[in-house]
Parts: sequence; structure tokens; C-alpha cells
Amino acid sequence: MLKRLIVLLSLIVLALSVMPAFAITDGAPDGNGHPYVGLMVAQDADGNPLWRCSGTLLSPTVFLTAGHCTEAPAAHVEIWFQADVDAGRPGNGYPLNGQAGGTPYTHPDFNPNAFVLRDVGVVILDEPFSSPNGVYGELPYLNQLDALKTRRGQQDVTFTAVGYGLQKSFPDPVAYKNSAFRVRMVAYPKLNQINVPGFTGNFSLLLSNNASTGGTCFGDSGGPNFLGSSNVVAGVTSFGINGNCAGTGGVFRMDRSWALDWVSSFLD
Repeated sequence: MLKRLIVLLSLIVLALSVMPAFAITDGAPDGNGHPYVGLMVAQDADGNPLWRCSGTLLSPTVFLTAGHCTEAPAAHVEIWFQADVDAGRPGNGYPLNGQAGGTPYTHPDFNPNAFVLRDVGVVILDEPFSSPNGVYGELPYLNQLDALKTRRGQQDVTFTAVGYGLQKSFPDPVAYKNSAFRVRMVAYPKLNQINVPGFTGNFSLLLSNNASTGGTCFGDSGGPNFLGSSNVVAGVTSFGINGNCAGTGGVFRMDRSWALDWVSSFLD
């Protein structure tokens, strides 16, 4: 998901340079593990595809994603929930006709020049779409993740990251090596940083991104980072530190009042 830098979106400086994130690296095919996680394509008012992201069904009509995935000029969104969206192309309708479609909404305090501060958006589906296994993502309770700050051995705090997009990312001169299958992937990054003044602040997390734990990369933006093995969406994939998707991945927290209250208003 890079619109204004690295082919598609903006870069922001917040102690370090960060950029919207795209897909699972060093992970494994998810198969039917999380069928309520989908691949979305944002379209402009004329129906032209803009960019792709990931997201989570919270109910049959509410799809949670990142704010930089729903921001203008996005006017409509198409969503696929197949584990392998590439399978059977071109008959699957990608990138124009998904299994569900809807209208995107972005957090009212979202600022594209500082997107990580309020990087949350939703898509309200035109018609209800039931989760194939009857399970939906759930929101955390208020400030739930703060308890992780005082837990010893943060490296043992595991998340489940799910999304579609690049499985490998390389510098521009060898970008032909990139792997960009539209397959739902899963990885299990560990907590690196939380509640640190400045960079992550009280609005985001830094999770590991390496060959051992896997992580997120370009194409995963908006995808869920579930707490442990639960269906609680601790945060949505938001940004990366470098173009190679290595080291750490940034996650926008869903347990803060500004995220919970706004998203819950659509569920209500």
C-alpha cells in the first residue's frame, strides 16, 4: 500500500521514516485459518482500481482496515475472502468485482501526512456477508495492551498477523525477485516495543519481522494482528521501517478510546 512513495502512498517522518505496509513475509499459507480476513481493492469514483489492502470482518456488514487504505480518493471498495485470490483468474473478478463491496470511511482525525497517529478505517458493506466459519474479528477492551508493557520477556508475547500481498520484497534494482501472490498468509511476530515515548507513543506497537517469526510487508496494510491465537484484533498493520520489510513492523493499536469508540459506532 504505498500511494505517494514506493509506487503508492506517503512517507512520514516520526523519529524514523516509516511507510505503509503491504504483506506477510516468512509466513505460511493461512488456508482456512482466518476466512474472515479479506483482500480489498479501493476504487475511485469512476471505478478505477487504486490500491490493495487487507482487513477483517467484525460483523456481516463491518470490515476493519487501516485509514490509509480508505482515504480519498477511495470511493468504493471490493473485497475477496478466498484463501488464494489468484486461483482461477481471470474468472474471479479481481480487481473489479469481489465477493462483497462497500463504502470506505476513514477516522475523522486521520492526517495523511501523519497517518500512523489515527490509521484506522472501515468499509460498510452494501450487503451482509457472513463469515464462512461463523467467526468474526473482535475488538479489544479499552487499554488492554498496556498490560504487555510490564510483562517480562516481551519477546514471548506473540501475535498472529494475517494478510495478502508481497511475500518477499527486494530493493528496486532486484525488485523482479519480489513475490506478490494474492494469497492469504499468516505469521507469528513477537512484541518488540510498546508505550515508548516518541516513535511508537501510545498509538502503535513494533512487532518483529524476521525469518524466525515472520512479519508484515507491502500489501498487508489494514490486516489484523490478533492477540496470541485469539480472534481479538489488537491492531491493524500500519507501517514499515524500510523498503525491504525487515527488522520490525508497525501496528496501529485498536485498544485506545479514539479507535474503539469510532469503530464501535459502526457496529452499534
